[in-house]
Amino acid sequence: MARDVESLPPDDEVKRRIGRTVANTFAVLVSIGILVGWAYFGLYQLEPGENAVILRLGSYDRTVEEPGLKWHLPPPLESHEVVRADLVEREAFGFPQEGEPTATQRLEGVIQTKDNNIAHIGFVVQYQVKDAFFSRYRIADPRSMLRDTAQAAIREVIGRTSIDGVLTDQRGAVESETREQLQDLLDRYESGLLVNGIELQEVQPPPEVQGAFDDVIAAAQDRDRKINEAQGYANEVLPRARAEAAELRRAAEGYRDAKVVEAYGEADRFSALLVEYRKAPEVTRQRLYLETMEEVLPEVEKVIIEPGTTQVLPYLPLGKPATGGSR
Repeated sequence: MARDVESLPPDDEVKRRIGRTVANTFAVLVSIGILVGWAYFGLYQLEPGENAVILRLGSYDRTVEEPGLKWHLPPPLESHEVVRADLVEREAFGFPQEGEPTATQRLEGVIQTKDNNIAHIGFVVQYQVKDAFFSRYRIADPRSMLRDTAQAAIREVIGRTSIDGVLTDQRGAVESETREQLQDLLDRYESGLLVNGIELQEVQPPPEVQGAFDDVIAAAQDRDRKINEAQGYANEVLPRARAEAAELRRAAEGYRDAKVVEAYGEADRFSALLVEYRKAPEVTRQRLYLETMEEVLPEVEKVIIEPGTTQVLPYLPLGKPATGGSR
């Protein structure tokens, strides 16, 4: 028992061991705290419609599109850039813009047409982000690039269209073709932008011929109104005419069926009469003759005289008028 007591370490050695343990534990806790704090800088929140572009050591790694609380490796290993992908923006052309000279605003809307006329055109481009990485890192100034590209696209399309078409019935085609042309250019430049639509809001001919083009537009509107009125009249008349035609067709079919049945009945009666005629030709012939005379002369009083009679007494009807009876 005395030997075990002598083998125990002195108090100073125990204190030193406890101190080292506490120091090691504290260092571990501090290290863990530092790591947790460093990892905290990798947390970020994405709202609906937002995209996050993740860069790893300065190079593109991925794009996160799902909303919610997200995490990536903390800086400087990875960093993120949030881009709004659901925001639809508008760019107007040919209208007054803040910070731009009046001459520049006017030149934006002056476009030459296929037939060498000058049209003053104001239009609006609606667009949004299609690829977050391209829109953030491929183009230095996306708005300026979009304006230049939109003007190039609409000038090319209108340069293939006559001024009459731009002012009247080809405006929809101009908008559609310009949108396709602009989207193709933006994709080739890897802009990451999506064109939602292009709307021509103001299309005016040169001031010198403004009155003539107003007359053309008014005539086109009158034409459309007349076409709509004619279409409405046709929609009213055609159903009625179709109903009348169907009614006449049914009446004709009924008349046809009645005549067919009547013809079959006449044929049957003739066949029956033929049988009787073959049995007694003279009697049948005489009866047919008398019946025919009744039909031919229905209002005339008739007198039948036996053949071979040598003397016929005059007959003067003094009674009531003849009623068509035979005697």
